[in-house]
Amino acid sequence: MEKRRLGANGPEVGAIGYGGMSFADMYGPTNETESHAILDACRDLGVTLLDTANVYGMGKSESAIGTYLKADPGARDEFVIATKATITTDPEGNRTFDNSAEHLEAELDKSLQRLGLEYVDLFYAHRRDPRFTPEETAANLGRLVEKGKARAIGLSEVAPSTLRRASKVFPIAAVQSEYSLSTRFPDLGLVQTCAELGVAMVAFSPVGRSLLTDNPISREQIANLPFLAGNPRFMEPNLTENLRITEGFRKLAAEMGTTAAGLANAWLLSRGSHVIPIPGTRSVDHLRECLSGAALNLTQSDLERIEAVLPVGWAHGDRYSAEQWNGPERYC
Repeated sequence: MEKRRLGANGPEVGAIGYGGMSFADMYGPTNETESHAILDACRDLGVTLLDTANVYGMGKSESAIGTYLKADPGARDEFVIATKATITTDPEGNRTFDNSAEHLEAELDKSLQRLGLEYVDLFYAHRRDPRFTPEETAANLGRLVEKGKARAIGLSEVAPSTLRRASKVFPIAAVQSEYSLSTRFPDLGLVQTCAELGVAMVAFSPVGRSLLTDNPISREQIANLPFLAGNPRFMEPNLTENLRITEGFRKLAAEMGTTAAGLANAWLLSRGSHVIPIPGTRSVDHLRECLSGAALNLTQSDLERIEAVLPVGWAHGDRYSAEQWNGPERYC
């Protein structure tokens, strides 16, 4: 697989990474055996960037990676491992964020214990805490690099202005944001700012939470998944419209001799050499579909055909509900 650099001075990683939220029952139940099978496939297929977080299954995702590495310590050298922290709850149980140095270090220490590691390759602030300036958050994260607990730092779901300010205090290796043919707002400044500053743009949900695949998640499954059941794009009448529109994309992928998931990831790779999609899945077969995009070299004609079936703004419904919007920065 093609390699891409994780930040200006960071390691080279496979052009497509893996998003470990799928190890945490977010999109359906899974178990350690299935998660380890995915990690085996990642090694076989050239996936080297593993992305997880302390809140994915409240440690379940990190623990699955940790037990895998414990069973085969040599696997550590084959992966670049990223995790995240800052999402927490207040005494009333409401979701909140904490970018304090104390919280970040305490949560990273717990993550390292679950992962069985002395350090992670990349540590993100999962959300911006408005009590702290971007400069303060970068400094708090940077101290963890200085202490040897992380090799590099990143930010998640932030505005370009936040990235610029943070970068003046400590090098930012990566910014993570939802980015796909169904969520294209990063094109309005974030993709460009990352390229300018030498920051990797790590794209999560690159297949639109299944809408951009050959087998979108079923209505029955949606009803049993709280996040999707309350997500505007997966609620009626939006869901029916989104499935109708994306059928054209599935047909186009078949005409081009590939899968919808492969084509969706290939489109992201075409957006810049610093863009790294991180699809998540519980299925090795689906992982292969996603990774097939790394072998596609889309022409201008291909991109125009994709644009014709999925023009900017095609999706019905916001990407988040009002509750889910708590945290990500809106900048346009």
